[in-house]
Amino acid sequence: MVTENTDRNEESQPALKRVMGPKLLFFFVIGDILGTGIYALTGSVAGKVGGALWLPFLIAFIVAFLTAFAYLELVGKYPRAAGAALYTNRAFRKPFLTFIVAFAVMCSGITSASSAALAFGKTYLPAAFDIEVSTVVVALVAVGFVVVLAIVNFIGVAHSVKANVVLTLIELAGLAIIIGVGVYAVAGGNGEPGRLVEIDTADTTWLLAVTGATSLAFFAMVGFEDSVNMAEEVKEPNRVFPKALLSGMATAALIYVLVAITSSLLIAADDLAAAQSGALLEVIGVGAPEFPRWIFEWIGMFAVVNSALINMLMASRLLYGMANERILPKIFGTVHPFRRTPWVSILITSAIAAVLVATAGSDGVGKLGGTTALLLLCVFAVVNVSVLVLRRETVEHRHFRAPTWAPVLAGVLCGYLAIPWLSGRPASDYYIALILIGLGVVLWVANWAYLRARGEQVKEFDPQALKD
Repeated sequence: MVTENTDRNEESQPALKRVMGPKLLFFFVIGDILGTGIYALTGSVAGKVGGALWLPFLIAFIVAFLTAFAYLELVGKYPRAAGAALYTNRAFRKPFLTFIVAFAVMCSGITSASSAALAFGKTYLPAAFDIEVSTVVVALVAVGFVVVLAIVNFIGVAHSVKANVVLTLIELAGLAIIIGVGVYAVAGGNGEPGRLVEIDTADTTWLLAVTGATSLAFFAMVGFEDSVNMAEEVKEPNRVFPKALLSGMATAALIYVLVAITSSLLIAADDLAAAQSGALLEVIGVGAPEFPRWIFEWIGMFAVVNSALINMLMASRLLYGMANERILPKIFGTVHPFRRTPWVSILITSAIAAVLVATAGSDGVGKLGGTTALLLLCVFAVVNVSVLVLRRETVEHRHFRAPTWAPVLAGVLCGYLAIPWLSGRPASDYYIALILIGLGVVLWVANWAYLRARGEQVKEFDPQALKD
């Protein structure tokens, strides 16, 4: 559905080169969604829901899919590279709320990368090199992983969208191997179909079991929202975005559900949960023991490395952008004179990630993945409200218009999955999220006090600066 209106607030900006067509955008969406979530959290989700492992991934897809309608309307209406922060700012004009949303997105990048770092140190690196590691060594490797990411980030990394297609195909290959193993095993008479309808209600109700698992599985579906940052580099975004985004999400969800079905068919939920971030490696071993498992081990290692790097790049640039807007102390916006990278922001975000991986404990992958999902569920709830508020604003060009029920239902579902006593989410998710947001509030207050002492005030946030 489209609408045609007038925008009184648009300013002329130099245009970026529009190089992405529908195919490149489709692969960008899939590549952004695939990664640590499915590779590292399948076992943790199984531990919460039981054999019906496919169900949380399906529900998570539905919630994300409905939220995507809000993003499609907003990116069509405001085709700029700023995402949730831009929409919140335009809808509510409250600098502090906009800051909280932007800081939550930044924190979600840090917790996502930290989860990937732990999966790397605990599962994929030891498997690829056939070594045993203790809990202490896992933490040290994960911290070292974060340090290496910081160095690469500092040196400067540029990912072209065409390179992203190659990376996406490699990650897809790993999941295709899992699905192929499932087909092979079932064709050979292996697998227990009865597990697919088993929901673990040993210490909770079936509803809390499903919602708790969905709250965690939602981590696997995030990433689609990053595609709005490519709006100014897409050819005919109003025409291309809806089909590419929705079809990309549906493809990723189908792959996830098939991987989940394969995992449950071949391995009992308790065994998947015991394997934690190595659940998919166990699926390979049981379903096709003669398959050269090292291939999947290296693909999995690559997937978590790529996912972590992208998230740390995003987090450091967001912190830099907020400092540039004087929303945070300006020192965070310091750029290295030779490397031309925001080295202070890289240092701060990397330090936070290092602390998280060092203190997360044995179930750190699940904790940090759950915290990522919690932060983004809150952000998505705000975005779904924003799209309704912004309907009072008009623009000249035609754009996608979401059916009103979609953002309403999506906002309710996002809120439901974020509420402690309804979602079945562990308390640790909230503790980590509150500590991170609390850190942001401290920085905000410190900056506010500093500017006030100088006779200045925090200006209205311009999220457009975050893309620079």
